[in-house]
Amino acid sequence: QVQLVESGGGLVQTGGSLRLSCTASVRTFTRYTMTWFRQAPGKEREFVAAIIWSGGSTFYADSLKGRFTISRDNAKNTVYLQMNSLKPEDTAVYSCAAAVYLTGTYSNPQDYTIWGQGTQVTVSS
Repeated sequence: QVQLVESGGGLVQTGGSLRLSCTASVRTFTRYTMTWFRQAPGKEREFVAAIIWSGGSTFYADSLKGRFTISRDNAKNTVYLQMNSLKPEDTAVYSCAAAVYLTGTYSNPQDYTIWGQGTQVTVSS
């Protein structure tokens, strides 16, 4: 059974940076499209970024382009989310999700069956 474990969250000041990691306990990590979502209190889960199995293509929420970067290291079964110029509105629980060879759209949480437990990111003003 595939498990995802996130790490790297924490408290940071406005303008700061954090790098989140999500490590998968699976042999065939390269089968999976990996995606980050976030959910702030009282709000719906929101798509952040996705990366296909090879790392050759990445996709971002329009509002986050230029500040967030998703990457993966298939040798380490890990996907990363580098977050720069953080703002208080970025405060949320960030979760990674996996789907086998997902194509087309990546922003629908219902397309993902494997989820991590989430890591809290808090940006202070």
